[in-house]
Amino acid sequence: MDIRQRARFRTPRIPFLACAAAVGMLLSGCSGSVLPAGTSETSGSPAAAPAADLEPYYGQRLGWRECGVPRFECATLKAPLDYADPDGQSVKLAVARVKATGPGKRIGSLLVNPGGPGGSAVDYLQGYAGIGYPAPVRARYDIVAIDPRGVGRSAPVECLDDKQMDAYTQTDQTPDDQTEITTLRTQYESFAAGCQKKSAAVLPHVSTVETARDMDMLRAVLGDEQLSYVGASYGTFLGATYAELFPKRVGRLVLDGAMDPSLSARELNRDQTAGFETAFQSFAADCVQHSDCPLGTTSAKGAAANLKAFFTKVDAKPLPTGDSRQLTESLATTGVIAAMYDEAAWPQLRAALRQATNGDGAGLLALADSYYERDPDGSYANLMYANAAVNCLDSPPAFASPSDVSAAVADFETASPVFGEGFAWASLNCAYWPIQASGSPHPIDAEGAAPILVVGTTRDPATPYKWAKALASQLSSGKLLTYDGDGHTAYGRGSDCVDTAVNTYLLEGTPPPANKRCR
Repeated sequence: MDIRQRARFRTPRIPFLACAAAVGMLLSGCSGSVLPAGTSETSGSPAAAPAADLEPYYGQRLGWRECGVPRFECATLKAPLDYADPDGQSVKLAVARVKATGPGKRIGSLLVNPGGPGGSAVDYLQGYAGIGYPAPVRARYDIVAIDPRGVGRSAPVECLDDKQMDAYTQTDQTPDDQTEITTLRTQYESFAAGCQKKSAAVLPHVSTVETARDMDMLRAVLGDEQLSYVGASYGTFLGATYAELFPKRVGRLVLDGAMDPSLSARELNRDQTAGFETAFQSFAADCVQHSDCPLGTTSAKGAAANLKAFFTKVDAKPLPTGDSRQLTESLATTGVIAAMYDEAAWPQLRAALRQATNGDGAGLLALADSYYERDPDGSYANLMYANAAVNCLDSPPAFASPSDVSAAVADFETASPVFGEGFAWASLNCAYWPIQASGSPHPIDAEGAAPILVVGTTRDPATPYKWAKALASQLSSGKLLTYDGDGHTAYGRGSDCVDTAVNTYLLEGTPPPANKRCR
């Protein structure tokens, strides 16, 4: 979900967060999955029956009801909390849909996921996809969303109270000495302990594999023999995982802003560090063309040096904001990162930086709050909590200790002189997670699946373009669509070329020609 889409509804969070979903830095969604016990099918006919112990779930009926938004309906799907024990405890998952509007024959259901992990698909549907997807697609598909387990309205993971979360987001993530390293580590430990205390039952069962299995159950309950799906950012990993588990049930899958599931958490986080550097260089090159650029008007290199100096200054003396909170270095960095997701936010970032250089941190704080999904009343949504819970379960941690991070900082700073140090330390939080990871990185080929459309943007900050190329090459039926441009994800963000190619695939089942490139 890009910044334009986030502006249309109350999910201002960045769609692709990280294994290191830490203090101010939400990085890459960690990859990796294992085939869980009780899985009855990874191939075969689309309509093959589920395992006997899952039949009551696959055979359930949804009780649709109006849910406060015109034309939208909501329901609750029941799923096993633990797929290895279907007769045990169940979990209730929030589902929403907007029916096909016509004209034209209905194709079926189109599931959508905005990323995260932790983004509410139901909010995304009600705030954007159900009204903002191209009219020809909405005419032929019921647009459907399910909040993944642990997310939004689906047994949400909880960890900290709002004041604790404020402290967490303000913690220095570029520690200058051992005392600050200890403080940062303590915050990670407290965050993990809070999740375990408040969400012990659901915490071991929010993996991407389990969510993919929930999606297959929903597919069956909706009456579709195959799954049609649009996933953005982390949603591409979710979609690829589904294709790995159920290749013969793959219908039309669009994976936009793709991840590379073969990479370790450390590799993902370093690659994303480089991705944000690429995005910042694009912003800086644009900024210096404006006479009011607060980072100077000479060169992108000079702008980067000035931003780094600004962060150092704020680290030493946080700025007032007109709020009870000051703008710390961590919040300032998060505010800048938030604007890297879409070039449409660059003017807002210029204004916020100009305001900050004049001693007022309110503009950058507002950007950081939108990133963290903090409401004006000081309350937080659960996205940060779900993000860590899913990522720390999906893949082993990027680093095991602060000393590991210290040794890697130089490598991360090579990837991004401006953001590298903070991204490296933000990759530490899963080291203290109370649940051992159940997934591991590996390529996904989904042998036997119908053509799968992978979309990559050349200067995407959060999911670097090389990840899209890697996923498309791994998938046995992967087809790559390239958007030569800025911002995170490409579908529905203003490129007629991209939208036409994706719409044709969704409506006719025909992927674009090999190596199709849009500008």
